[in-house]
Amino acid sequence: MPKMKTKKSLLRRVKVTGSGKILHASNFKRHLRRTKSKSQLRRLKGTKEFIPAFAKKARKALGI
Repeated sequence: MPKMKTKKSLLRRVKVTGSGKILHASNFKRHLRRTKSKSQLRRLKGTKEFIPAFAKKARKALGI
């Protein structure tokens, strides 16, 4: 059985930590920022960890 290829599009969008967590950038911050509150924009900063249900799918797609 051949090895499964890594999904490169996902690999470019996420970061895998040393402990195995998969981090991603927040969405909803590209445009229409004036209508969002300052607290919401602060909350959208930085990276977030995938929810467990999607982290399992992401690990499979990344070949981890």
